[in-house]
Amino acid sequence: MRAVILLTAAGAALRLATLDAQSFWLDEAATVELVSRGLGDMLGEIPEAESTPPLYYVLAWLWAKAFGTGEVGLRSLSALLGSASIPVFYAAARELCSRRIGLAVAALAAVSPVLVWYSQEARAYALLVLLAALSLWSFALLLRRPGGRAAVAWGVVSALALASHYFAAFLVLGEAIWLLARPGTRRHALAAVGGVALTAVALLPLVIHQRSLDLTAFIADDSLGFRVARTGKNFLIGFDSPLEVALTGVAAVIAFIGVTLALARPDPDDRRGVVIATVAGASAAGIPLLLALAGADYLDTRNLLATWLPLMVVVAAGLAARRSGRAGIAGVAVLCGLGLTSIVAMGAEPAWQRDDWRGVAEALGPAAGPRALVVQPANGRRPLALYLDGLRDMPSSGTSAGEVAVVYPVQRDTGGQHPSPPPRPQTLPLAGFTAVERRRTDSYALLLLRAERPRQLAVGELMALGLVPRQPTAVLIEP
Repeated sequence: MRAVILLTAAGAALRLATLDAQSFWLDEAATVELVSRGLGDMLGEIPEAESTPPLYYVLAWLWAKAFGTGEVGLRSLSALLGSASIPVFYAAARELCSRRIGLAVAALAAVSPVLVWYSQEARAYALLVLLAALSLWSFALLLRRPGGRAAVAWGVVSALALASHYFAAFLVLGEAIWLLARPGTRRHALAAVGGVALTAVALLPLVIHQRSLDLTAFIADDSLGFRVARTGKNFLIGFDSPLEVALTGVAAVIAFIGVTLALARPDPDDRRGVVIATVAGASAAGIPLLLALAGADYLDTRNLLATWLPLMVVVAAGLAARRSGRAGIAGVAVLCGLGLTSIVAMGAEPAWQRDDWRGVAEALGPAAGPRALVVQPANGRRPLALYLDGLRDMPSSGTSAGEVAVVYPVQRDTGGQHPSPPPRPQTLPLAGFTAVERRRTDSYALLLLRAERPRQLAVGELMALGLVPRQPTAVLIEP
């Protein structure tokens, strides 16, 4: 138990210590906007603005009333949920296999770059991870010791998981089929499965409506095979890492050895748990993969976070098994070291972090008068508006301004190895304006133009000032 407490404390420190190190990005700006509304208005807006169920937003709305909507205040909910997942991971892996496997999984979770990342994001993913882990744990308990309490626990946490993220359904579906197919658990689980099914039915109209909005069409911009491989890489070493190709290869080899050992020669006490974790992981990952092949393609790292625990149980069951000896424990240690390396490197490299809209706003400083902003990408208007009061779209008829700022933050590159550096600001022709500042940092580029006296500006002439060709551009006005 002391080891679990220490691992949880270490994982919590990694999640809580740097909550304010990065600014809000686009998706978090949407969360801030929602939880800043009244509860009824927020619930009415979720079907039109989001592609996930409402549970997280209700919790975040309540949390924001106590802790505010700043980076630390709002993200601290996810950080605590992510920290609480570590002992749950241990308990689930121990129930499935053994204490050794539980400790290995808890260690991997404490320093997992992808879990730390989503534990520092004001979105539903940390809640999904925790509830999916609770579902797998209660499922394992119900299989080992069938009874009414375990069935109720599984039914409640599984229904809550569905209400936090739709992709939890693929993990829960596999568990439900297993419980109904097994004579020893069917009687106890029947009512619980029925309750989870009713939850799914209740959410179905919301699913259909949100799907019609096509808010997640961007996912399919990259090929399916690439996204599958990227998810595996992200689960092992995170989104960005130094020597990324080499470290991905090392982590993949160690994970492959772990899976091979777990499936080919597990410890006798772990064999049953390995089978359960393998089936659960195959269900949670395989069903969305089949749906993607059929045309309903929403497969992405963040949507597959519910698979992290069952898949890592299989890896750990091979590496941390008694039969694997010190070499296996060394493999777990190397994976933990790679994860910690990625976390530290990402904290030190601004270009690998979330879009730095706060840094852009601080660099601009207060406007002396009406200031026009040329923002790339165009959707940056939402997070930037959190840091610049009164920001709004420039009227189509244009407006008068004495300053023009052209800004571009580094965009995290989900389709490549690392983000490209920001462009170098060049002097841009704008009649009556001269460049008074050109700034290029690791996380953004900024060009500030000023005129001796304000003049009428047209949207079209400002659109041509974007720093990156063919990048969607927004033209805003700051009073």
